[in-house]
Amino acid sequence: MSNDLKRQLASPDLVIAPGIYDALSALLAERAGFTALYLSGAAIAYTKFGRPDIGLVDMGEVASTLANIAERVDVPVIVDGDTGFGNALNVQRTVRRFERAGAAAIQIEDQTMPKRCGHLKGKTLVSTGEMTGKIKAALDARSSDDFLVVARTDAVAVEGLDAALDRARAYAEAGADMLFVEALRTEEDMRRACRELGPLAPMMANMVEGGQTPIRGRGELADIGYSLAIFPGGTVRAAAKFLAGYFESLQATGTTDAYRDRMYEFDDLQKLVGTGEMLDLGRKYDG
Repeated sequence: MSNDLKRQLASPDLVIAPGIYDALSALLAERAGFTALYLSGAAIAYTKFGRPDIGLVDMGEVASTLANIAERVDVPVIVDGDTGFGNALNVQRTVRRFERAGAAAIQIEDQTMPKRCGHLKGKTLVSTGEMTGKIKAALDARSSDDFLVVARTDAVAVEGLDAALDRARAYAEAGADMLFVEALRTEEDMRRACRELGPLAPMMANMVEGGQTPIRGRGELADIGYSLAIFPGGTVRAAAKFLAGYFESLQATGTTDAYRDRMYEFDDLQKLVGTGEMLDLGRKYDG
């Protein structure tokens, strides 16, 4: 897997990273032309367990999913590392494992464990000092400076915007490669965050359909001052709604005819996943 994420972020063009949750969703995103991907912890919880994003996914499950993705695609993957799955020593273990598994970057947030989705109520935070310690631990643990550490603060909903910006400044001073102020409420707040924090580190925007932050497009987000925009849960929401309709139609009609024009035919899916190429490779070793 390539890791040119740092180079992409240095470009004036906004990088859009769609949410993925397995190797197939990553492959489809790569085929669509995306140059970075975002492995969402929430998306893993939704798809692997059919459960909410409330800290149920562990580090090993994320690492296993990441390894499968990194084996299949060749674009950098930013990985949701939640709280680092523990204290600073856990953060170091997580960084080493994710980097070995093929991640280009890890996102670490300042919530307490168990964390919850950044757009849910009832979040609680660790101290600024504990979070800066985790950031420093992550930086010390990485083997390459090309592996980026993204520092996320959830303080807007808990302590207010001013406190969130103060926390983000401290995280930048601790060495974070990118800053992520979660669940900003208005475009004005988004602009203020980028204006005050953008000179310190590249800024990440989180676009959650139906969430707390206004949804904006590529050009608007670039104008506001963001370098990277993730759409972490849109993939699952689109897939879930499609599958709900598909299953309802199949149950009602007893056939898939109504959905055939929206499905891959058998041969098309084999082409997508590379069946022919793999069979040819296998024959090379048949002796």
